[in-house]
Amino acid sequence: MRSAARSRRRDLVVDVTCVTLSLLLVLLLFADSWGDPRFSEPYLGTALALGVAGSLLLARRRQRPVLVSVLVLGAGLFTELVAGAVLVSLFTVAVRRSWRIAAALTLAHAVGSIPFAVVHPDPDLVEAGYTDVGLAVFSAVLSLVVITPFVAWGMVVRARRELVDSLRERAERAEAEAALRADQIRGREREHIAREMHDVLAHRITLVSLHAGALEIRPDMGSAEVAEVAGTIRSSAHQALEDLREILGVLRSVPAADVPSAGATRPQPGVADIAELVGESRAAGAVVALDNRLPAATGSLPASVGRTAYRVVQEGLTNARKHAPGHRARVLLDRTGQGELHVRIANPLAVASAEPALPGARSGLVGLSERVSLAGGRIDYGARRGEGGMIDFCLEAWLPWPT
Repeated sequence: MRSAARSRRRDLVVDVTCVTLSLLLVLLLFADSWGDPRFSEPYLGTALALGVAGSLLLARRRQRPVLVSVLVLGAGLFTELVAGAVLVSLFTVAVRRSWRIAAALTLAHAVGSIPFAVVHPDPDLVEAGYTDVGLAVFSAVLSLVVITPFVAWGMVVRARRELVDSLRERAERAEAEAALRADQIRGREREHIAREMHDVLAHRITLVSLHAGALEIRPDMGSAEVAEVAGTIRSSAHQALEDLREILGVLRSVPAADVPSAGATRPQPGVADIAELVGESRAAGAVVALDNRLPAATGSLPASVGRTAYRVVQEGLTNARKHAPGHRARVLLDRTGQGELHVRIANPLAVASAEPALPGARSGLVGLSERVSLAGGRIDYGARRGEGGMIDFCLEAWLPWPT
């Protein structure tokens, strides 16, 4: 806004300067023409009025450059007092319009100077023997010689402005693209945080919910059993808080001095931790069968692949507890003949239950698909025919296992 106001003030100063200089030239030419026997006093009065009007028209040259130039051309057919207005108007046309329009108006002004030169010929040229044709040619050529530098100057200014506008547009576009990239990065970071929250906390919270539900539907439990379940709830809640603190500590942007040391952050889970994950589900009352066909040595498995496999099993067991409570879930870990880590979690499709379903964001499988894709694997899930002809919900992932 401040730059626009400064630009308007500059344009006003330039316009006032152009009008003032044109009026001064009108007065000088009028004074030079006074007493010339070629001009009568009524003619000089009319010429002076046209010169002043042409100069004042320059105040509108930015808004209507072509119209101002044409009107000044009409006055130039009658008097030479508008010479200053002619030069300024053609310069403005060259700056604000295409070169074709500027060239056409330049030729028109050169031709428009012929009537005055023929009607009011210069005595020196007449004594030199110039005929009307010679006077016309001389006037046109002289006009072109005087006008062309101003038109060329205007074209240079126009080219420079176009270059500056192009560079400014590129800078603005680059700034907009940088802002867009920053928004995309922030969006991906938010999605990453949400995915980590879902993967880590959903497992813990479902365990807490299942144990709390057991307390609700089993009022006859003994004090020892209640204490055991309460201890499990407390442990799961504490673990959930620890996981939450770890995620926020890793993802939050903090000063280098406040970053926790490597020992303060627990190692990320992998394939070796899946057995413990299954044990937690069993302790919560879930029926889970683990079929681990992996070789004893899994050292060549990348940490990112192992972590992704852990998240796949975690998501599968979480969904089984949410949507098929009380049903048997089967977890398979194997290495395929193509050298891939195969992870499969299957559970019977849930039937209508009187118990309220655990809430879910319905975005876990979408985030899991992205996670598996980023790890270079593929994922598949949906209803499949399982053991005994029953319909199971299967979640399968194939992850790369480089040799």
